[in-house]
Amino acid sequence: MTSAAAQPITVLLVEDDPGDELMTREAFEHNKVGNALHVVRDGAEALDYLYRRGDHAAAPRPDLILLDLNLPKRDGREVLEEIKSHPDLAAIPVVVLTTSSAEEDILRSYRLHANAYVTKPVDFDQFINAIRQIDDFFVTVVRLPAQQ
Repeated sequence: MTSAAAQPITVLLVEDDPGDELMTREAFEHNKVGNALHVVRDGAEALDYLYRRGDHAAAPRPDLILLDLNLPKRDGREVLEEIKSHPDLAAIPVVVLTTSSAEEDILRSYRLHANAYVTKPVDFDQFINAIRQIDDFFVTVVRLPAQQ
């Protein structure tokens, strides 16, 4: 939830599972999160959004990216690697939000400079709580870089 002093942020959710997208939307609504949530459904679309190509030419730059790992077209790991290796995108915080709790995925994500790794809770209430904590941290605790 945003504090009175905090400004709403733009969040890009990269998620191919409609159920997980719906739970994230509901978590934002349930917590009265005033942040703008934009959704793309695969890795290729995520990069089009970030590079403002095609249908996403007028896309706002996200302040935070919630990234699933197991995506069609371009895997989340590839997307993370490209984001963190691009000088104009590297400063955007990326939270890996995935069902995988495999140590290999956690280690690789951090080696690719993910800012956080969160395993999606299966329980709806726990999922809402996880989204609220991510939001609280990135909106009220952390100072994000200014938009470029």
